[in-house]
Amino acid sequence: MAAFVKSSCSWIPRFISYRGLSSLNSNLRDTKDLLIKYNGGTVDLVKDTTTGIATISLNNPGKKNALTGKMMVELADNISELETWGGGKGLILTGTEGSFCSGGDLDFVKKVLTPELGFQMSCFMHDTLSRLHQLPMISVALIQGGAFGGGAELTTACDFRTMTESARIGFVNIKMGVITGFSGGTRLTRILGQRKALDILCSGRSLDCNDAKTIGLVDLVIPDMDSLDKTKSWLIKNYCTWDTEIIRRVKQVTLAAAEMDIETSLARERILFSQLWGGPAQKAAVSKNLKHN
Repeated sequence: MAAFVKSSCSWIPRFISYRGLSSLNSNLRDTKDLLIKYNGGTVDLVKDTTTGIATISLNNPGKKNALTGKMMVELADNISELETWGGGKGLILTGTEGSFCSGGDLDFVKKVLTPELGFQMSCFMHDTLSRLHQLPMISVALIQGGAFGGGAELTTACDFRTMTESARIGFVNIKMGVITGFSGGTRLTRILGQRKALDILCSGRSLDCNDAKTIGLVDLVIPDMDSLDKTKSWLIKNYCTWDTEIIRRVKQVTLAAAEMDIETSLARERILFSQLWGGPAQKAAVSKNLKHN
């Protein structure tokens, strides 16, 4: 059995020692410099300042939006930009050309097939998807066409998932001789519970929209036509009609409850509540007698 040591990222094999493990942030910068050399595709960000809804689109024409190293870096950069966007209410993560993401671009994968490079890529994507999940915006993944392997993992970093009628999603990593590398195993288990997640991950089977909705992985099934507009309308109508600061603080409350111990979460909730109490939104509601409307 291999010996293991504890790092700030996870339990890792002793033989991995790229530039030392004492500074994870420094290592992530090194990994970013490495990944960006593997060209192909783009990840495009559009921010709608009128609605407060941002859209991140995976775009790798002809490859069903499979991820390259460059695309991983651009996804991380887009999330960094959203972290500084104070007007953001919601985020839609989607793909182009009627597909979500087919996983890793095989041309890229073949060039990084070593445990060391796999570990670096995994740490980079864990950090990226954790920051996506922690954005103070309501996030939804629009699954159309196919979301497979790493592509399926991306969807688990969002708060909600919509899926078109003809789409399929599959955590097929096991069929490729690996397990989830982008944090999808942990996130899927938190969404579905251990038993259902084990079934999905070990079988490697793909799910249609009805199966995904039935087990609780998908929140809404929509027609194939105008799926982005329908997802945006659903997001705005159900979650993003309220004041921007209120939405962002509600998201922060739920994150704290899910990721912190209860006393820390309660303390965080008190602070977030007091920041809004007596503010413009509350005064406007009180003046209109909206308490029970």
